[in-house]
This record gives sequence, C-alpha cells and structure tokens, in this order.
Amino acid sequence: MSGFDKRVELPFHLRRRFGLLSDAGAAEVHSLAHLHVPAWLRPSVAERSWPAGVAVAVAIALQFILPRRLSLPPRELLPSLEAALLVMLTVANPGRLIRERSSLRAASTALIALITLANAGSAALLAQRLLSGHAGQTAGPLLLSGGSIYLTNVIAFGLWYWEHDRGGPFARAEARNPYPDFLFPQMATPDIARTDWEPHFLDYFYVSFTNATAFSPTDTMPLSRWAKTLMLTQSLVSLVTVALVVARAVNILK
Repeated sequence: MSGFDKRVELPFHLRRRFGLLSDAGAAEVHSLAHLHVPAWLRPSVAERSWPAGVAVAVAIALQFILPRRLSLPPRELLPSLEAALLVMLTVANPGRLIRERSSLRAASTALIALITLANAGSAALLAQRLLSGHAGQTAGPLLLSGGSIYLTNVIAFGLWYWEHDRGGPFARAEARNPYPDFLFPQMATPDIARTDWEPHFLDYFYVSFTNATAFSPTDTMPLSRWAKTLMLTQSLVSLVTVALVVARAVNILK
C-alpha cells in the first residue's frame, strides 16, 4: 500500500472492492494512486458529542414548557429520566464520541425512545383535547403547545436517524458499513463537496426538519426499510399535529 495516497488508510470493505486484498491486487495500486476516498467511506475523526447533547437538552426543556394537561403523568418522570441519561452519556463522552460500549448504546437508544414516547403522548393528548373541544380556546397558548410538540418531534427523529444510520456515530467514524441508510447529496455527487465531508448530527437534524415540514424526503433519500418507516411515521405525526393546530388556530383568529 506504500504507493497509494498516504492520507488514506483503506478499510477492509474498500480494499476488497478495489481488489487489493491479495498480492495480485496490489499490482493495481499504482493505477489507483489518483483515488481519494471520501471521508464518509473511510475511518475519520470521531464526531463531537455536544450538538446531540444540546438537542436533547432543548427537547427536555420543551417538555417542561407544555401545560401539565398535555404531559403524560407523572409530569416530571420522563423528563427526569431523560436528563439523568443525558448526564450519564455526557460524562462518558464529554468531548468526542470515542468511548463505545453496549451499555452506552442501550442508554442512548433508551433516551431517544423516552423523548419519542413523551412527545407522542403529548401529541395524542393535544389531538384528543382539540377534537373534543376541550383545548385551543386562545390562539397563543395553542400555537406554543403545538410548536413545542412539533420541534420535539423534529429533534427526536433527527436523533433516531443520527443514532442508527450506518450503525451509528461510532460505526460511521470507523467506516464499518459502506452502505448508507440515508443518501445525502454529497454522497451521490462527491464533486460538489469537500473530500473531508461526512454527515454529522446537524445533517440528520436538517433531514428531520425538512421531512417534518414537507411531509416527504427532500434532498436526502432514505434507502433502508427502517429509514423509510421512521420517515413515514414522522411525517404522519407532523401532519396530524400541524393540521389540527393550524385548523383550530384559524377558527379562533376568525
């Protein structure tokens, strides 16, 4: 491999793809000297943990903003569990995501699941109260509650996408899986991006936001079935929330 681009240490799946696992394949190295493997396909620097941590903290704060009648009882239970898990995960990886353990992965998944459960419960309670005529007497509080649920929905699904695409942030940093669950434009057209580009949390948050707004994929396509199922679920929750809240708010303003 000495004749290859020394900036790149190709992982197993790429060496297999280019036939460089055997002595015979090594003869092709010089013909591939011009090749530069994009960052998302090779081992790279571990992702920073604070963007996802900030998003989780915002989601927890939004749950406390909601009126008590729109929170699953007891009101403080789920947000408190989420805060405890967030502290544990932050202590385990305070800077970059370099410490990978099965227990930490389980805690991260549990944290996202709790946020999703709490928000789904709030959305269901809001829908039930709107349909029964027991909520939405004034536009301001209604829009605030609907906006909080909508934004928490965006954060929760952004975390799901980030946590599971190509095995999660640890697996992506080590380039364990070359087959993406989400096809970003920079992957499909690498010439438009820097060679050190790779998806981070903000990219997945953007995917979640555009899916919740457009009720469909925009520039990033889901490839795996689980990714399509999650995007479908998120679109459905967003559509119901927006439709009910906006319809009620319009009636109030009239």
